[in-house]
Amino acid sequence: MRQNLFAFAMKMLQNKDDAEDVVQESLLRLWNIRQQLDDVSNTSAFAMQITKNICIDKLRTSKQVSEIDEFDLGSNEETPYSQAEIKDMVEFVKTIIEKLPELQKIIIKMRDIDGYEIEKIAEITGTNTSAVRMNLSRARKTVKKRLMKIARL
Repeated sequence: MRQNLFAFAMKMLQNKDDAEDVVQESLLRLWNIRQQLDDVSNTSAFAMQITKNICIDKLRTSKQVSEIDEFDLGSNEETPYSQAEIKDMVEFVKTIIEKLPELQKIIIKMRDIDGYEIEKIAEITGTNTSAVRMNLSRARKTVKKRLMKIARL
């Protein structure tokens, strides 16, 4: 099954490393729900659907990251200094998010960048909605706190 998942991910992503990451994530998700797989009539199709969803998420995320990186800050009233400040702030936020605990990082990206609903995030991460809300709140507070600390410097 791993070879089929990899071939499918390669077709979608056109990148060997990304395809490997997606297959690994798919297998990890399957492992996390292994007790419930007896209820699935076609495990291979289910695994393929998980892989497809992760590929789509990866494509969305890379598109949004590139959109942020290529964000046109050119307004007639902005100075090069203010443009540099905004770019720096975007980089600070990215860095802060990357340093969050893994679950908080995943949740804040899924909610605030990818736009997933709380229920879908809970389903994907294997947690309940209150845990998603709590982790999202903590992640946002941490980002805000660290940004405020940077702003004071």
